[in-house]
Amino acid sequence: MQSSSRKRYALVGAGNRGTTMWGKDLIEGWGNEVELVAVCDLNRMRAERALEYIGVRAPIYTDFDELLRVERPDLVIVCTRDSTHDDLIVKAMEAGANVISEKPMTTTVDKIKRILEAEKRTGKRLDVSFNYRFAPTAAKIKELLNSGVIGDVTSVDFHWYLDTSHGADYFRRWHAFVENSGSLFVHKATHHFDLLNWYLDSDPQTVSAFADLKHYGRNGPFRGERCRTCPHRGECDYFLDISKVPLLQSLYEVPSSEDGYVRDACVFRESIDIPDTMVASIRYQNGVQVSYSLNTYMPIEGHHIAFNGHKGRIELRQYEAQPWTMPPADEIVVMKNFDGVERIWVPYSSGGHYGGDDRLRNMLLKTGPNDELRQRAGSRAGAMSVLCGIAALKSSRTGTPVSIADIWGDDNGLNLLDTRL
Repeated sequence: MQSSSRKRYALVGAGNRGTTMWGKDLIEGWGNEVELVAVCDLNRMRAERALEYIGVRAPIYTDFDELLRVERPDLVIVCTRDSTHDDLIVKAMEAGANVISEKPMTTTVDKIKRILEAEKRTGKRLDVSFNYRFAPTAAKIKELLNSGVIGDVTSVDFHWYLDTSHGADYFRRWHAFVENSGSLFVHKATHHFDLLNWYLDSDPQTVSAFADLKHYGRNGPFRGERCRTCPHRGECDYFLDISKVPLLQSLYEVPSSEDGYVRDACVFRESIDIPDTMVASIRYQNGVQVSYSLNTYMPIEGHHIAFNGHKGRIELRQYEAQPWTMPPADEIVVMKNFDGVERIWVPYSSGGHYGGDDRLRNMLLKTGPNDELRQRAGSRAGAMSVLCGIAALKSSRTGTPVSIADIWGDDNGLNLLDTRL
């Protein structure tokens, strides 16, 4: 296939996610649809290592404005720190490119408005990579809810568990500071709030939350600057030997000589300011009530979700990692008030997020896939999930319920309920 028939895309942010999901994996599986024309990262050495891993040749830029001016890509994929997304998204749209952004779309209300305004003004499209929508189990749950098997949903129990590997990793990296990530209510829970918004086909209205830093940060029994130089490495349960993870060693350890950013910072740094233990109650515009929690230091990885309706209950306990063996499938239990129980087994598919990553890329990059379940998520979906997280963090700090309308404030002509956005 001639290169002119493929989308010319630029990858911005040469970290782990960009290099794998939107780099090597994308080129290998969707090479007929896309052509990587440039990689941009503030750390040139990291970009060089990323290209080596991806296995293609492309120009490297440390200046995004120069990349847009010289390469003029059709598509820009944004994989940088959350707090920088808005600037890159807006510049890409103004240069005539469509954009795919890693979640969360951004971190503040003002940045959300800036993105929505740019999309409306330029006519370009932003997609947010909510891959959990595309996981086979999530799709099956959506089908069941749409079928009305349990009637109208009245409440949801939703609890997410991050284990001591995945959960701790957020506290080693830039995510550990609200300024960068908006907290895990925004960075991580944006996935979960988006799933709720999509499952319920409604918008969050009011959020009441509690959150605290109970395990990491100042709570640690000892601390150092980073694992590699820590005098407590022999006794710390959270010691990470980055030299044993080749990709992380290549993308972060050697390039750290350029910018000082290390991938194994101490999870007990006293400067950490995001909570690690979070609960929230959410009321939706359609009246559904949600009980949500996120914990980051569990012996298990996965989530539990249950939908309660007038006619019954749909329940899932998804295991992603745990100290026992589970079959390679998820069991969805449909309980009907007066008509017994149905157990539905959904096999895992290959690829990241049980096949969700591949299905997401198919939807965004291949022509023709139908979207009967409305899995493709644009800027509005990105905005609503971030707003829910912002409201939760604010509520946890003020001790009072927070409405989405109040934090949105003056819409400046950007009606958030306008589905055309």
